[in-house]
Amino acid sequence: MKFLMAGGGTGGHVIPALAVAEELKRRGHEPFFVGTAEGIEAKLVPAAGFRLERIRIGGLKRVGMARRVKTLWQLGTGTLAMMRSLARWRPAAVFSMGGYVAGPVVLAAWARRIPMVLMEPNAAPGMTNRWMGRVAARVLVNFEETARWFPEGKSELTGLPVREEFFSIPPKRRSAVLTVLITGGSRGSRTLNQAARGSWPLFREADFAVRLIHQTGREAWDELASEFARTGLDGEVVPFIEDMPAAFAEADLVICRSGAGACAELAAAGKPAILVPFPFAADDHQLRNAEILAAAGAARLVRDAEFDGKRLFEEVRRLASERRLLERMGEAARRFARPGAAARAADLLEEVADRRF
Repeated sequence: MKFLMAGGGTGGHVIPALAVAEELKRRGHEPFFVGTAEGIEAKLVPAAGFRLERIRIGGLKRVGMARRVKTLWQLGTGTLAMMRSLARWRPAAVFSMGGYVAGPVVLAAWARRIPMVLMEPNAAPGMTNRWMGRVAARVLVNFEETARWFPEGKSELTGLPVREEFFSIPPKRRSAVLTVLITGGSRGSRTLNQAARGSWPLFREADFAVRLIHQTGREAWDELASEFARTGLDGEVVPFIEDMPAAFAEADLVICRSGAGACAELAAAGKPAILVPFPFAADDHQLRNAEILAAAGAARLVRDAEFDGKRLFEEVRRLASERRLLERMGEAARRFARPGAAARAADLLEEVADRRF
């Protein structure tokens, strides 16, 4: 059977959909993607060996009036074009990760009476998924609290698909050196980069041993790597970490943003974290994600505006002196782990497709 995978713009939308597509392919099905030429899907989807059908669409959040009018026009014309495309492609069902890319797809699928399975990765659902959850056959959620946003009986707590290697990371043995992983994602984070730089003089004078592993993103790497080398601190500053599960395995503590993908990886690996939500995330979903983990004792939450070098150092110093607290945070994080999410999503796609035929 053919399955249409909708969602793009960010890795948080694309990478879980790729995991589900891989599972469908393993079962003998033919998944393919719809996305834009500008989003990260344009690189990741073909690289994974899947077909990508391109559409033109932009976001509606935090954009000017001219851009909003253009996007609404694209939504209308894109939906009509997608209805024609669906008649040609004839997918058995649609899998949507939400986001603005999915808008024309789910509208057209609803009009064509093609069953949909939605996945909402964040604690606070996005605009597209909130709306389309009413007509979807099933809604898969990453946080238990998210189910309240959707019609009763439609949602299922599956978790978010992440690489299997994260689940096999054993608890870190306590050592004299505290290893801290700092990552703002593949492109890096200006706030995290500046805070890390500001913390280096403080770590040089610290009365505890620390090793810093910092993924900066390519743009900031050259300057930060040169400056870090002059500090004499133990660690490494790199533009990009290819093997993130290995970096997680080495870390006692992770400092990162709180996108759904990062939260799912922390849970799978059972890693304590200092979470700094991106303040401009749509619907402030990163703050909601971080609040849930912090309330469960799995993470420390620090607002972006409050996170500087001194705050980073103070948070790490406190946790370095309370190793048992770090261990309890890791245990709390692992309680959010949901292995088998991709397989369960594939099960439900097969189920709704079989009902249709």
